[in-house]
Amino acid sequence: MRGAARAAVTVVLVAVAATGCGVDQHGGSGSGPEYKAGGALDAVNSLTVKGRAPKTGYARERFGSAWADTDSNGCDTRDDILKRDLKDVRFRGGNCTVVSGTLASDPYTGSEIAFVRGRSQVDIDHLVALSDAWQKGAQRWDASKRIALANDPLNLLAVDAGPNRSKGEGDTATWLPPRKAYRCTYVAGQVAVKKKYGLWVTAGERDAMKRVLSGCPGQALPEGGNPTSAPARFHAR
Repeated sequence: MRGAARAAVTVVLVAVAATGCGVDQHGGSGSGPEYKAGGALDAVNSLTVKGRAPKTGYARERFGSAWADTDSNGCDTRDDILKRDLKDVRFRGGNCTVVSGTLASDPYTGSEIAFVRGRSQVDIDHLVALSDAWQKGAQRWDASKRIALANDPLNLLAVDAGPNRSKGEGDTATWLPPRKAYRCTYVAGQVAVKKKYGLWVTAGERDAMKRVLSGCPGQALPEGGNPTSAPARFHAR
């Protein structure tokens, strides 16, 4: 290898070591979506910035029935995410219906939470709330794309019900997880979802994303996320 080329490789290797780039990361307390090192902060700049549209016409049903089996694996999306994010999972009648398990370290609080079907304090959170998505582009989509967003594992995470319900339809500008150590991962997830689906952000939301991610410039941007197969296909209008 010639001297100039050897020096260039050395510089790249030193940069990778310093930023942590090139090392896969995972979000959530289970296996979670796959992460590609670096890029979350840069990706914010690729998002369209516009004002929030009216919430007129929004209803949960506009994103399809809750927890559809969009990957055709025989299990609904909620159970797929519980299987992905919980430990010590137990099923009823096969390997779809999760009846118990443990959220070993809740992303939003760090607490350990027992899951028991029907009386659990574990929710499945949409990182990008559906009502927020509606006001930032999704009202223009056809039904298939809205259903894809609502059931995309990239946008879903098993979490403590309390913080999730306090979040409501909040975006990065209005709500962040109480657990500060998870905020970079959380915001990177929102950026990835908005980038994937072409959702816009408000100026305040963009600035909040940059504030969080500037504290972790090597933060990975998640990609994909489906625990069992390729994401559902969708068609934009």
